[in-house]
Amino acid sequence: MREFSVPALYEVPADGNLTVPIHTNASEVPDAPLVSRKVDGRWEQVTAEQFLAEVYAAAKGLIASGVGPGDRVGLMSRTRYEWTLLDFAIWCAGGVTVPVYETSSAEQVEWILGDSGAVACVVESATHDRTVAQVRDALPALKSVWRIDAGGVEELGRAGEGVPDEEVRERCAALTAETPATIIYTSGTTGRPKGCVLTHGNFLAEIGNVVRRLAPLFQPGRSSLLLFLPLAHVLGRIMQIGAVMGRINMGHCPDTKQLTEELAGYRPTFVVAVPRVFEKVYNSARARAQADGRGRIFDAAAATAIAYSRALDHGRPGPLLRLRHALFDRLVYRRLRGALGGRCTHAISGGAPLGERLGHFFRGIGFTVLEGYGLTESSAATTFNPLERQKVGTVGQPLPGSAVRIGDDGEVLLKGGHIFTGYWNNPEATAEALTDGWFHTGDLGALDEDGYLRIVGRKKEIIVTAGGKNVAPAVIEDRVRAHPLVGECMVVGDGRPFVGMLITLDPEFLDRWKRDNGFPQDASVARLAREPRLREAVQEAVDEGNKAVSHAEQVKRFRILDVEFTEAGGHLTPSLKLKRSVVLRDFAADIEWIYGGDRPSPSGATASRSRAGTR
Repeated sequence: MREFSVPALYEVPADGNLTVPIHTNASEVPDAPLVSRKVDGRWEQVTAEQFLAEVYAAAKGLIASGVGPGDRVGLMSRTRYEWTLLDFAIWCAGGVTVPVYETSSAEQVEWILGDSGAVACVVESATHDRTVAQVRDALPALKSVWRIDAGGVEELGRAGEGVPDEEVRERCAALTAETPATIIYTSGTTGRPKGCVLTHGNFLAEIGNVVRRLAPLFQPGRSSLLLFLPLAHVLGRIMQIGAVMGRINMGHCPDTKQLTEELAGYRPTFVVAVPRVFEKVYNSARARAQADGRGRIFDAAAATAIAYSRALDHGRPGPLLRLRHALFDRLVYRRLRGALGGRCTHAISGGAPLGERLGHFFRGIGFTVLEGYGLTESSAATTFNPLERQKVGTVGQPLPGSAVRIGDDGEVLLKGGHIFTGYWNNPEATAEALTDGWFHTGDLGALDEDGYLRIVGRKKEIIVTAGGKNVAPAVIEDRVRAHPLVGECMVVGDGRPFVGMLITLDPEFLDRWKRDNGFPQDASVARLAREPRLREAVQEAVDEGNKAVSHAEQVKRFRILDVEFTEAGGHLTPSLKLKRSVVLRDFAADIEWIYGGDRPSPSGATASRSRAGTR
């Protein structure tokens, strides 16, 4: 199939804007506890009426400080209650929110605030304040900066005491579906981040249809969502708006190190995450079971869960499988669901492929992960798996009101009311991305007979070996990365005789591997990479990845690096995507080793050879 579309379930009114839901919530369900916030370590409920009042107080402070209609306001913070509060306050003041990742460098902050022409910025901490201060002289448009943990929200409230509510209402009423709501700067995997302009109508078209299509997840008074993805990322952001539109309770977790504790305390009914989170949940559970001498039980339970889920795709599981499943539910699955708070039944996954194995595992234990696909330019999800007819391994059908087309070269093209209007101050990039209303994603994919989409990889990431074989890295990388020992990996081989791979190790699971195999905790990766047991463990990951591709696409030789790919190191974007060009540059010597070079790498990385590539 070359094209598939789904009729809209929600139509955006011409005068629709993102301030309407908080007004209608306060009017129709004023006492409904729609937001939860942590106060002195305890969850405190914020009603719809109270939330609107706090939004208005902050909005009036922005207005009093000179923020006018259409002005851009930066917002740099972790995921917390104030992020959501200020996002809606900026809109109520008529402004445009410019999210900044809280991990951004001074250079990145300078580019985003400078390119957008931000007149004001709210930061969370002293660290963020110092980062902005470093580049303040290069930002002539920036007039005001407030700091959340230094009373910035309260300061805004005091500044706006003289501004009447009517001024805020007038600014809200002036907003339309075509008014820009935000400028989100893309991750910049290939160069300078581009400012993606999304309107109030784009967000409403997206989340209005998501809430209706996934209505069982958005049940007022019953459903709840714990946000822990960065709200600077479009996926976390759209779910924030969805919680408000769907009138479900929303909590925030600023520190993912505390996620297990927060899940247990907040007890959400569903969450939104990237695949790496689900990989960590599975790998951690398996490692704990092995440490307790229950590894075989866990592996048998996992195999049963996967088999049970696969059987659901073909009717009903047989009696013996149902019996085994019930046994392992008592022994294993209940404990896993309990780690998610005990009430969590569903998750929405995006940002990268989840993989069929994990998808079937989680559905098999009674926790369904609905995989979707989208980009910043498409206001998050353009496709997602419906609740009633999930196809594990695909990213689902198009969003209601949108269409997906596969171009002649296999590129995925998108159309709909949720598609962005263009890149800020960049008409050339806009013209390249949008053609006759179709957005060119740069991703390669295929539609099946029911309109479900599978993503193969990125056009610009396709590797062509010296033998002329086209290799899509994502397929094998996702499979290798699922191994608990693997932190990150990247396929190499463009113009080379065979496919190779750079691999980094996950520090948490490497420490466990050291304990389990009798190595001291201070043993370095440089030393361990010479150990046959570690090479064999990593080889297992590569062998598993090789099962997913043809012989010509398989990794023949790999190199273990003694560093991590991190955002701070410049090798990952804030949304944890590889900056391939940077990795290729920084680890050129390691790549040369794979293809015959014996020079030591500047990083001090050590090598491991695949069985197929040993010389």
